[in-house]
Amino acid sequence: MSNQSDLFAGLAVAMITPFKNGEIDEAGLCALVDYHIEQGTDTLCPVGTTGESPTLSHDEHKQVISIVCKHAAGRIKVMAGTGSNSTREAVELTKYAQQAGANGALHVAPYYNKPTQEGFYQHYKTIAESVEIPIVIYNIPGRTAKNIEPETIIQLAEIPNIVAVKESTGSMDQASHILSACDLAVLSGDDSLTLPLMALGGKGVVSVVGNIVPGDVKSMLNAFNAGDLKQAREWHFKLFALCRNLLGLATNPIPIKAAMQLLGRDNGEVRLPMTQLDSASMKVLEKTLKDYGLL
Repeated sequence: MSNQSDLFAGLAVAMITPFKNGEIDEAGLCALVDYHIEQGTDTLCPVGTTGESPTLSHDEHKQVISIVCKHAAGRIKVMAGTGSNSTREAVELTKYAQQAGANGALHVAPYYNKPTQEGFYQHYKTIAESVEIPIVIYNIPGRTAKNIEPETIIQLAEIPNIVAVKESTGSMDQASHILSACDLAVLSGDDSLTLPLMALGGKGVVSVVGNIVPGDVKSMLNAFNAGDLKQAREWHFKLFALCRNLLGLATNPIPIKAAMQLLGRDNGEVRLPMTQLDSASMKVLEKTLKDYGLL
């Protein structure tokens, strides 16, 4: 059973990967690390879905982890995305992240090949046993085509360095089942469900909207943790329209990169098969940012 379950509590931000003319923008990436340190973000999550990991080569994946860990230099925690649908590949990337100085690794459920529950168990067990750093399970059936069932996650909680689950099933029943049966930290994988998950005993969020308003997400978490439900709810509803449009206008990370472009924080460049936000959606996004008070 884990005694490190609070390691990634609070606000973790699923970072975008900035590109310039098709290549990784190292200066842009370092600027984002500095921004999150200034804003009080607790943990950075580079090269997850939001970081466009599916279109980065292995070398680029490692490059982003190295840049973020080196520039963070212990000033902020780093939970690197090192998941894969090949266990060997996931082990290789996680060993690399450990050497680079990451504080932990986030592992998406093996996608496309749809393992059995036993396969999920063996996959995570093999990864956890190959490294010393803490492992966070990332369960997102909408992208992987299969749910890691609560029983499997509860079984995985017995492995010492598996410390948390990023819960993106959208099911409060699944979250309740996990929280009632083990001491894994449950982190919200959906910005709009963070507050309800916290009410069940969740410890925080791996946030997309945190790319642009980390301070506000943090304020909601702090209000909840201080027992001020009224204020936490006010933050939840303020953030709700932003979260809904950022994730609903197009596939993540297209809208968040577009929002960052509008706010002068990124150039909005994405890699195929991701495409830039169309002009009609861009107008909706612009209005959303104006209504929020960001533009």
